[in-house]
Amino acid sequence: MTSSGSAAGLGLLSAATWGGSDFVGGIGARRSPALLVVIAGHAFSLLVMLAACFAAHAAVPTPRCLFLAMLGGFEGSLALTVFYRALAMGAMGLTAALTGLLTALVPVVFGLIHDGLPAPVTVFGLGMGCVAIWLISHAPTAKGAGTPPLALLLGALAGVCFGAQMILFKLASSGGILWTTASARAAGVVALLIVIAVRPPKGKWKGFWLTGIAAGMLDTIGILIYLRATQLGRLDVASLVASLYPGGTILLAALLLREWPTRRQMAGMALALAAVALLSV
Repeated sequence: MTSSGSAAGLGLLSAATWGGSDFVGGIGARRSPALLVVIAGHAFSLLVMLAACFAAHAAVPTPRCLFLAMLGGFEGSLALTVFYRALAMGAMGLTAALTGLLTALVPVVFGLIHDGLPAPVTVFGLGMGCVAIWLISHAPTAKGAGTPPLALLLGALAGVCFGAQMILFKLASSGGILWTTASARAAGVVALLIVIAVRPPKGKWKGFWLTGIAAGMLDTIGILIYLRATQLGRLDVASLVASLYPGGTILLAALLLREWPTRRQMAGMALALAAVALLSV
């Protein structure tokens, strides 16, 4: 398999795992504050990753790699709280679509600048993937439900930060994927604790551990797969395919909760498969 094929294949597997994480986390967030679900997953997966690092006798990476991984974990967790805030301000469809698109575009643009232009078929596949992410993420809103400009601004900020996180993880992965993930998780826990201390979540502070742990472990596995994808192929290919994760969440919601996707989302998922096929060439 070519490097592009490896990056696209692992990116798709990462997207599926992240989609499963968002689905489980979404179920938990219906019963408890979302931030509590997230920090439960972060804390548990941090312990697992530290145990894996020591069990595997993984070499401690350079301070630079550790810093980049921790920076990505810290700013990514803060971006998550900003994204939640944006979604809570009004109609979610356009905000979520803008965030998803920027999450993919930021590392794609960085990859094109850093690695140069790929083959024309790959460029076409990247373009198709961006359109697919927009179609999948943009759910219709109720008639008359507008999206406040501040929600779009916060959603765009979150998308840029999520995209920057994917770049930082790629740059840190040269120090080993185990320590990169563990360092990111440690910094993410610190960021979430700061947010919770400043603004404690409202709602029941119980019943969030099991779904939080399940979502956190799936998210961690997705990070490990994504990091491996960036080691084997181009950043722009791996990051864009991994950014298709909302499709996995939608499919699970349809299969398990009978929450069927719209025609727009189904078209986006079909386009996503075509994009992955092109990026695998």
